[in-house]
Amino acid sequence: MNSLEHLFRREAGRMVATLTRILGVAHVELAEDAVHDALCRALETWKIHGVPDDPAAWLMTAAKNRALDVLRRERIASTFAPEVASRIESEAAFRARLEELSAGALIADDQLRIMFSCCNPHLTEESQLALILNILCGFGVSEIANAFLSRDETVKKRLTRAKALLASSKRLFDLTDVDFAERLSSVQRALYLLFSEGFHGSSTEEAVRTELCQEAMRLTALLCANVLTATPASFALGALMSLHAARLPSRLDAAGEFTQLLDQDRSRWDARLLHEGQRLLEASAAGDELTAYHLEAAIASLHAGARDAASTPWQAIVSLYDVLMRVRPSPVVALNRALAVAMDEGPDRGLDELRAIEDRARLSSYPFYSAAFGELELRAGRAATAHERFSDALALARNPTERRFLERRLAACGPDGEQGPSKT
Repeated sequence: MNSLEHLFRREAGRMVATLTRILGVAHVELAEDAVHDALCRALETWKIHGVPDDPAAWLMTAAKNRALDVLRRERIASTFAPEVASRIESEAAFRARLEELSAGALIADDQLRIMFSCCNPHLTEESQLALILNILCGFGVSEIANAFLSRDETVKKRLTRAKALLASSKRLFDLTDVDFAERLSSVQRALYLLFSEGFHGSSTEEAVRTELCQEAMRLTALLCANVLTATPASFALGALMSLHAARLPSRLDAAGEFTQLLDQDRSRWDARLLHEGQRLLEASAAGDELTAYHLEAAIASLHAGARDAASTPWQAIVSLYDVLMRVRPSPVVALNRALAVAMDEGPDRGLDELRAIEDRARLSSYPFYSAAFGELELRAGRAATAHERFSDALALARNPTERRFLERRLAACGPDGEQGPSKT
């Protein structure tokens, strides 16, 4: 993504949040229209006059002016609901309100309140994520559909229903509301899923969606910066994201090919993000709370601190996975635990753990479940069986990057698995 597109994504959410605070949550689509118009004007104007010294301020001013234009043309002050009309009873009052709510701290607060509003418990996780991506991250329908393997029409209907529910709430969620703790948990879960989708990439086009990771990290940073939302779980979530994101530079090689953790060039890991991840992990240790985010971040920290696969404390990682399976069990956690067991006790023990995964039917369409069998069979010297497993995985590949990676693993087995060195 180029720098201008990234700027538009970041500022769009901030501007929509500010305008929604003023106009009211029932008119979030009007706020979106004003912001969209500002972005279109920027594309036209900056092409001729160049990017201004402070593009964010330029965009906010353009969005404010667009909102004022709508006021003048449609006389919204007299047609809005009374509680909104009282806030903007005159153009002068509206302009003053816009200026008042353009302060950085209030913009961050606005974004938090919209994020909490998007995570309404009456919405599915898919709808919550779609709203966050659309309103706060500036993603269009097609981009959201591509990110979550949905059809455009499905996402469009999901957003329409979600925005209708959002509008019916009459106001943005307040961080002092009684169900704050429950809603915070939903927000954290939504951001975790958003980052995971970017990092693990079920997209049919890309194996890694860096922009999804960046947006999840940006929004999680808002949680960590607010005294009410800066809980140990929020810090642990931020640590997990930073430690994983530090590995993104080596997740794909120079040719854009997928690289396994064990084979990554660790010198390419982002030292700044590793440091930030460790700092956030330390901050998350306050209090007695132990969440899945703490455990996953601790596992990522052990990987980050090892020079290579051989020096990784696999036994400690297995122990953390044992606790994670008690806190938040899932087939994917069990799969990752089995691979750690294989590194600690050998491939055959890892294969036993893979076969023992409960509810493994949920992994039937996940290519890296079959690939895990292939890796361990190959490591155990059974190339023919490994070839079969990699062939199964290849049939499930979701994008060209995964397909090429699995083709390389097939090639490592030799022709039809007849030969080829085991991978150590």
